[in-house]
Amino acid sequence: MQDPVADMLTRIRNGQQAGHATVEMPASNLKYAVIKILADRGYVGGVERVDEGPQGKLVVSLRYDKDDVGMIRSLKRVSKPSRRVYVGVNEIPSVLNGLGLAVLSTSRGVLSDADARAAKVGGEILCTVY
Repeated sequence: MQDPVADMLTRIRNGQQAGHATVEMPASNLKYAVIKILADRGYVGGVERVDEGPQGKLVVSLRYDKDDVGMIRSLKRVSKPSRRVYVGVNEIPSVLNGLGLAVLSTSRGVLSDADARAAKVGGEILCTVY
């Protein structure tokens, strides 16, 4: 697998479009941190680490509104292995005028766009969500 973060985002997107309650994927600390931010902002129901096999796996519970429409309307990978995207604190994008969320990998760990602005750190934009 060349890009584990893109694989994670694709699994979440596909699971939501298929109407699944949960999605499973191989575990990593980076994936766990990104999904934890999505859970804190209400885009997914939660994440659980399961220690099965040598790597373990993450079980992500998806959220839907009352009409069974997924809470995530768009989930896009920004920085890719072929083209990394780094921003300073003053260049952190506002997704959908603040209604969306950008997830950044910074020197202080994986942060949301608002948390990165508050901590005054820039970094690599991993993905955007709304």
